[in-house]
Amino acid sequence: MPPELLEICSDGLRERVREHLSSFSVIHAEAADAGQDLRHAAVALTITDVGPGPDLPGLDNPESWSSDAALILTRRSQKLRSHPGQWALPGGRIDDGESPQQAALREMQEEVGIALGEDRVLGCLDDFVTRSGYVMTPVVIWGGPDLVTHANPDEVASIHRIPLTEFVRTDAPRLTPASTSDAPVLRMPVGSDHIAAPTAAILYQFREVCLLNKSTRVAHFEQPQFAWR
Repeated sequence: MPPELLEICSDGLRERVREHLSSFSVIHAEAADAGQDLRHAAVALTITDVGPGPDLPGLDNPESWSSDAALILTRRSQKLRSHPGQWALPGGRIDDGESPQQAALREMQEEVGIALGEDRVLGCLDDFVTRSGYVMTPVVIWGGPDLVTHANPDEVASIHRIPLTEFVRTDAPRLTPASTSDAPVLRMPVGSDHIAAPTAAILYQFREVCLLNKSTRVAHFEQPQFAWR
């Protein structure tokens, strides 16, 4: 994809992502279908500008990035019992009476201090069943430029705005064989680091559906064992 199509200031980016999502047939995963006692959660894929930058090894932040679009990701706090220090999208459990869209927006405000309305929701991707016992619904949200973030220290160690160009790298995704499944473990490279599934699987489907307009499925990809807990 030409880099200019991934600029947050591009008039067509928001509508292009919305159009791609509207033509995508979402697959919902029900706990009963999975044969497990699963909890339901939602995560926010919020499109904004690079702003303060990703602050990642192997990834500089030159002035020329000022108009680049990005997704907001976090490093989870080391204080958390589950998945401390891991890469994550803002998100969490869906409360009683909430829709996935409402939960994603609420969790984004609680974790990174961004308050947006439901009119900013562009659509959803496939549910993803995690090895740690969740059905995760990814919600794609238009944040737009100039968002101001504030990390909740109880949940978030750091906030990173990863340029969308990182997700369309030619070396993404990275697949490695797994001893626990016939499907490989999926990772997405960012800078000189990488993000592992389940977050990486959701990012890969975002790339395929929202940016490249491909109906790629990711539910079968394995997750590394450190993400099972």
